[in-house]
Amino acid sequence: MIKVLIIDDSAIVRQVLSRELARAEDIQVVGTAPDPYVGRDKIIQLRPDVVLLDMEMPRMDGLTFLKKLMKHFPLPVIIVSSLTPRGGELALEAIQAGAVEVMCKPGSSLSVNDMSEALVQKIRAAAKARVKKTGTEAEHTKPVQAPIRISQTKMTDTVIAIGASTGGTQAIQEVLTHMPGNAPGIVIVQHMPEQFTASLAERLNQICALEVREARNNDTVLPGLALIAPGNYHLMLRRSGARFYAQTKSGPLVCGHRPSVEVLFKSVAQAAGRNAVGVILTGMGRDGASGLLEMRNNQARTMAQDEQSSVVFGMPKEAIKLGAAEHIMPLTSVSAKIIELVNAKSH
Repeated sequence: MIKVLIIDDSAIVRQVLSRELARAEDIQVVGTAPDPYVGRDKIIQLRPDVVLLDMEMPRMDGLTFLKKLMKHFPLPVIIVSSLTPRGGELALEAIQAGAVEVMCKPGSSLSVNDMSEALVQKIRAAAKARVKKTGTEAEHTKPVQAPIRISQTKMTDTVIAIGASTGGTQAIQEVLTHMPGNAPGIVIVQHMPEQFTASLAERLNQICALEVREARNNDTVLPGLALIAPGNYHLMLRRSGARFYAQTKSGPLVCGHRPSVEVLFKSVAQAAGRNAVGVILTGMGRDGASGLLEMRNNQARTMAQDEQSSVVFGMPKEAIKLGAAEHIMPLTSVSAKIIELVNAKSH
């Protein structure tokens, strides 16, 4: 049984979340708190496995509380935030501070049913997450640009596709900050709500040598550009003549997600085939596993993050089980391997 504590100043939100989570047989809401001070006492008393935390509360905001918690009493935290640009920025700061997942409150763009199904999945993922103490390491230093260059030939032919879920925002940051500014075009699916993906792209754009932004429909996929699927839209790769372009579209959830890694990888397998490199990173579930296999079968080069460096070893594990990953490696080696594979293609 996964024990959950809800910290939110809205009595209605506490009530709705408690009611919805009561339907999941493997989840028990052991308590609720209207603010972080009461929350802190209940964490010590009830020892929850996962905490759901609101960002904007009186007396102490969620971010301040999260930083204290991760320093002294680290445990898996899911941020439940309002779906606004400000909410997106705060949620991203919270992930930097150690939260494992973000979720938007019901009513913003999610029905309560959609929200509760997604929340149950996120709680199951969070309960399995590896959580580290924060505070002492140099986690706030600006990443150093990788010295490795990519040879220029065939650059426009190659596309790199990356998929991630729980723990993925940090993993994607690790990969992109170590890619040179002339890397082939990159297309990315990270499971996140809308507004939150915009904040993620904006943040990465400030610290990477690449240009990073949310994908827009019919964007050309170019060297030096990384496109992130906008929350709530699938991202697909299309080919027209010698050019690749991005297509964003609505449509049903695939593997429980929109955007779905599966949708992206299958489109890359079809459009780019042997001219693609596919990377599956940390995350719960199996989204993208068979898509990566399809990429490999179409002669793309493929890799999966290893268990040791994954926050949740779900998606990479499923891909490895299917034989979809040609290489399995720690997160810190992924960028160098991508560059090596791209350079090998250009000879």
